Amino acid sequence: MRYLFCAALLLAPTAGTTDPSLECSAAGSQVEIGICVGAAADQVEAAMAIALEIAQGSAIELDEVTGRKVAGPALDAAQTAWAAYRTAQCDAVGASFGGGSGTGIAIQSCFITLGRARIAELMASVQ
Repeated sequence: MRYLFCAALLLAPTAGTTDPSLECSAAGSQVEIGICVGAAADQVEAAMAIALEIAQGSAIELDEVTGRKVAGPALDAAQTAWAAYRTAQCDAVGASFGGGSGTGIAIQSCFITLGRARIAELMASVQ
């Protein structure tokens, strides 16, 4: 299980406090920035899948040790609620761009920022 943790760290971008679109600003044009941000979003999604798998494994182990089925279902419910929140929040961010050409970049940047935070939360829950 430790190798999965290492993989999650490798997949997660390191500049977690920076606006993802600024991380890609050296890419050049708005189209190139969009491609860069899209690639970063894919990396965050891959890292989140790994972090979620690790957290689910930990929750299942806890449920087995305690003889209760509480931690696994609670994590699943939290992840479902978080995913709905992320979608709604990033849609709101996109709406604030009024349909302008930077809307897609803003939405992807929001997904990256919230995804990075969720990865940290998931990994903090692993005992």
